[in-house]
Amino acid sequence: MTTTAPPARAARTAAAPAAARGTRASARRREHMACGVLMTPFLILLATVFLIPVGTAVWLSFFSDDQPGLGFGPERTVFVGLRSYTAVLTDPTFLGSLGVVALYCLIYIPLMVIGALALALLLDSGVVRLRTWAQLSLFLPHAVPGIIAALIWLYLYTPGLSPVVELLAKGDITVDFLGVHTVLPSIVNIALWSNLGYNMVIFYAALQAVPREVIEAAVVDGAGPVRTALQVKAPLVRSSIVMVAMFTLIWALQLFTEPMLLSQSSPMINSRFSPSMYIYDAAFTRNNYGLAAAASVILLLCTVALSYGVTRWTNRSQKEAAR
Repeated sequence: MTTTAPPARAARTAAAPAAARGTRASARRREHMACGVLMTPFLILLATVFLIPVGTAVWLSFFSDDQPGLGFGPERTVFVGLRSYTAVLTDPTFLGSLGVVALYCLIYIPLMVIGALALALLLDSGVVRLRTWAQLSLFLPHAVPGIIAALIWLYLYTPGLSPVVELLAKGDITVDFLGVHTVLPSIVNIALWSNLGYNMVIFYAALQAVPREVIEAAVVDGAGPVRTALQVKAPLVRSSIVMVAMFTLIWALQLFTEPMLLSQSSPMINSRFSPSMYIYDAAFTRNNYGLAAAASVILLLCTVALSYGVTRWTNRSQKEAAR
């Protein structure tokens, strides 16, 4: 004899999956709505401080001010296409500024990353006493505004004013800190003095998160302090090293404050010493906003490309190390 389920029970059984799907869909909608609410302030900030300025720069780069009638007519804005980009990329002074900032990065970034990591490892090892005061003294220069830091070092670099130059002269040592071969290392020194402590704090915070059991195991296996620092601690904070290197690269490509102030006392630094100074000169000295916008877009593309390259190289290295 065949038993047939009541119609009401069959209807409830068929409606259960539909109700479950509706509940899941409602939960997803609530999650998406919550994500949208939380992301809205970030998106507004992103559009305000990045997307709109970049879009404006791209738009301005395709236009230029022109004066018809052999320069005697009224000035008007005309569409010039890629002419500003061509002018920038064929300008020897802009290409020279790219070479200067590339050399600056090659000197500054390794010194910054290695120096900050070495200081953090020393603090974490317990070799340095009065650790809190050491951190404060190393971080304090970062609290000094960049303009003030550059002015301080300009005073220390200027002959006739600098006690450092006078002290070296008493030892028959003559150093022109703003000479043709020393001006770039002098700029690197200012940047290191300002930012070394800040990056050291980042590395030190990352080292504090390293499990103590791993370090103790390395010590039990016979690893000395140097080997523990280089082969145990440093690899475990690789992500922090990559982050510091990337941020340092981005800031280095925007080199402006230090050479701009030092240019007042050194003929070795002209108004187009770095790409940022080239952009400033084009916009506010030559009043060529289209050229300045094109140079800004080119500098942005170089920054994005280099940051992407560092990220890809790091991810590939981590995958190979995991194998």
